[in-house]
Amino acid sequence: MSVAWLSAVCANDIDTVGGKAASLGELTSHGLPIPDGFAVTAPAYRRFITETEIAEELFDAVDVDVEDSRALAEAEQRARTLILDAPWPEDIRADVLAAFDDLGSESVVAVRSSATAEDLPDASFAGQQDTYLNVTREDVLDRIKRCWASLFTQRAIYYRDEQGFEHSEVDIAVVVQKMVHAEKSGVLFTSHPSTGAAEMTVEAAWGLGEAVVSGAVSPDHYTYDRDADAVDDVTVSTKKVMHVRDTETGETTETAVPEAKQDQRVLTDGELHDLNDVGDLVESHYGQPQDVEWAISEGDIYLLQSRPITTIDEESEARDDGSHATGTVDGQDDGVLVDGLGASPGTTAGTVRVVGSLDQLDKVNQGDIIVTEMTTPDMVPAMKRAGALVTDEGGMTSHAAIVSRELGLPAVVGCETATATLTDDQLVSIDGDRGVVTDGQQAPASDTDGQQSAAASSAPAAKPMTATDIKVNVSIPEAAERAASTGADGVGLLRMEHMVLSTNETPAHYVANHGEAAFVSTLTDGMRTVAEAFYPRPVRIRTLDAPTDEFRQLEGGTDEPVEHNPMLGYRGIRRSLDEPETFRLQLRAFRKLYEMGYDNVELLFPLVVDGDDVRQARAQMEAVGIDPDQRDWGVMVETPASALCAEELCDAGVDFVSFGTNDLTQYTLAVDRNNGAVADRYDALHPAVVRLIRETIATCRERGVATSICGQAASKPAMIRELVEAGITSVSVNVDAVHDAQQEAKRVEQHLILDAVRE
Repeated sequence: MSVAWLSAVCANDIDTVGGKAASLGELTSHGLPIPDGFAVTAPAYRRFITETEIAEELFDAVDVDVEDSRALAEAEQRARTLILDAPWPEDIRADVLAAFDDLGSESVVAVRSSATAEDLPDASFAGQQDTYLNVTREDVLDRIKRCWASLFTQRAIYYRDEQGFEHSEVDIAVVVQKMVHAEKSGVLFTSHPSTGAAEMTVEAAWGLGEAVVSGAVSPDHYTYDRDADAVDDVTVSTKKVMHVRDTETGETTETAVPEAKQDQRVLTDGELHDLNDVGDLVESHYGQPQDVEWAISEGDIYLLQSRPITTIDEESEARDDGSHATGTVDGQDDGVLVDGLGASPGTTAGTVRVVGSLDQLDKVNQGDIIVTEMTTPDMVPAMKRAGALVTDEGGMTSHAAIVSRELGLPAVVGCETATATLTDDQLVSIDGDRGVVTDGQQAPASDTDGQQSAAASSAPAAKPMTATDIKVNVSIPEAAERAASTGADGVGLLRMEHMVLSTNETPAHYVANHGEAAFVSTLTDGMRTVAEAFYPRPVRIRTLDAPTDEFRQLEGGTDEPVEHNPMLGYRGIRRSLDEPETFRLQLRAFRKLYEMGYDNVELLFPLVVDGDDVRQARAQMEAVGIDPDQRDWGVMVETPASALCAEELCDAGVDFVSFGTNDLTQYTLAVDRNNGAVADRYDALHPAVVRLIRETIATCRERGVATSICGQAASKPAMIRELVEAGITSVSVNVDAVHDAQQEAKRVEQHLILDAVRE
C-alpha cells in the first residue's frame, strides 16, 4: 500500500504512516477539524530504497561516529544524493499522483515528514525532518523525496544515535495535506509545558504558522485558565512580518504586516475559548498534554498536527499536587559555623569533603558537601555529584556561583574561613538562600535527598508571557537541560571559554597535542549540547574571552603574558584578531553547527571597541565560509567606546548587540569589581552606566538592530525596569533568576500599557 487516506488511519497504524499521520488520522476519526489529506506510507519508502537498490549503501553511509563532525556531514550528503538521484518506482509514482488528483489537481498542499520514531510519547523528533508548504502537483514528487532524504540530516542521525534508534529500523511516511489559507495561526500547549499545570498557553500571529514555529515573528502570547474556563493573561506583541503564499510563484514568502495590524491583538476571547475546547478534546483523547499547531481560516479552526509534550517535569507535577520537598535547615541562626554569600538557592545537609587540590576530587561522593578555597572548571564533574558547595573566596559572579546556579546546587561563597573551620566527615547543613552553614545535627530528620531539595526550591513555575524575551545565561554545557527547563526564551550567553578551560590546556597547547580537528570537535560538541537542548529557541554563543591569568593556570600557560590587570589586557576580540589561526578554529566550530542544521545558533563577539573591530571579525567569518548575511551575529557592548560607537557597530552589519554590564560598569566607573578596597563603588545602576545603555538601545532601535543584556545586573528588578522602559529586545539572566525576571518584565510592560492608555 503506497497511499493511505488520513480519514482511514488511526493510532494503531503508526508503523505504516508514522507518528504525525497516525495522530492526524486519529483526530479525524473523532470529528476534530483536520484538513483533508493522505500519507505516502512507510512501506512505500521502504519499497523505494529496496527496489532502487540503494538501501544497503544508504545505511552504510550513515553508520558513522556521530562525534566526528566531518563524518557526520559526509553521511548526510551521501544519503541525500542517493535518495534524490534514485528513480521513482512507476506504481508508487502513479498512486501518489492519483491521490493528489483526488484532492483536486489544482490543490495546493503541505508536505510534511511523518517518521515512525517521530512524535512518540517518550521522544520528540520534532523539527528534524523537512516540511514544505504551498506545494503544487508539479512539485509534489520532488518534495516527498526531499522529506525522505531529511531522515538523514546530521541532526537526525545524531539524535537517533543518542536515543538508541537504529537507522535501518526507522522508516518515514510523508503527509500530503491541503493547505489552510490561514488568516491567523500558531501553537498551543494544552497544559503548561514544564509543570503540567491546567493552563493552556497559546502563541498566535497573522498568516501561516511557519512564522511562529520558525521564530520569524514575535507572536502574541495568551494563557487560559482551564479550571476557571477564562482568559488569564494577554500579551500583544508587535508583529512586523507574516508568512503568506505568493499567488504568482506559489512559494511561501515573508511579507510585512499592514501597519494597522502590527500591534493589533490576533485572537479574541471567543477564539481562545474555542481553542481551549478543541485542546481539551485532543488532550482527553490522548490522555496526556499535547503540543498542537493550529490555524484559523474564515472563522473555522483547523488542527495541523498534535504531539505529546515531552518536557513536563514529574517532580513539578507532584509538587503541583501538593507534594512539597522539605528543606533541612530550620531557619535559625544558632549553630552557624561559617557564613558568606548565598550564591545559589536551596537547602540540604551532607558530609563535608574539604578539597585542597584537584587530585582530591575523587573523595567527593554523591550528595557530599564540597568545601574548597575556590572552584575551577575541572571541578565541574565533582560538583555534579555534590549536594552543595562552600568556598572561601568568590562572589555572586564567580565561577563557583555561576556554575552552582546552573546545576541547581545550593552554594555559599566567600566564607573566608570555611576550609579552616570545617573538617572532613563533618555533618553540616547548607542554606544557599541565607548564605549560612550550620551544624548538621540541628537539621530536622529528612529522607529527602539534598539535590531534590535544591531542585524543589528552583522548580519551574508557570511562565508569564512577555513581549521582552527573557533568556538564560549558560556557562557549561552540562547545565543546558536544567536551563532549558526554566521556560526561558533562549540562551542569551553561552561562554566558549569554559569549554576550553575544561580541557585544562590552552588552545595552542591543545592543538599542538591533539590537532586542529580535535579542537574544533571539542567546541562543536559542547555547543551542540546546548543548541540541542534549546532547539529551536536561539542560543547565543560568545567566542573566546578568557583573560591571560586564567589561561596561565592551564597546561601550556607558561607562554601567556603576565599582565598587571588582565581584564584590561590581551583578551576578547583583540586577541582573536591578533591570533587569526585560533580564531578561525572557533569559527569553524560554528560553521559545523550550521551545517548540522542548528540554525538556532547565534554568534557573539566579545569586547569590541568600534566598527573596525566588527568589520575585521566579519571578514574572518567570511574566510571560514560563514555568510554574515545568512546567520544571526552580533557584538558585546562592554566598553564606553563601543557604546559611543553604536552607530558604527550597526552600520557594520550586526543583527544584535548585547550589553555586558560587569565590564561596562567597571570600565565606566574605573572600579575593579574584584578589588575589595573599591568594590563598594561598583554600581551597575549608576546614572552614567544607565545612560550609555539607554542611548545605545535608542540608536539600535532606530536602525532595526536588536538589543540584549547578559551581565549580572540583568537579574536586578531595578535594571529590568530601566531596560524594558528603554525598549530592550531581550534580557538574559542566571538560571535561578529566570522566573523572577519574567514576572518583573511582565509588571513593567503592563504599567507601560496602562500609562499609554491613560494618556
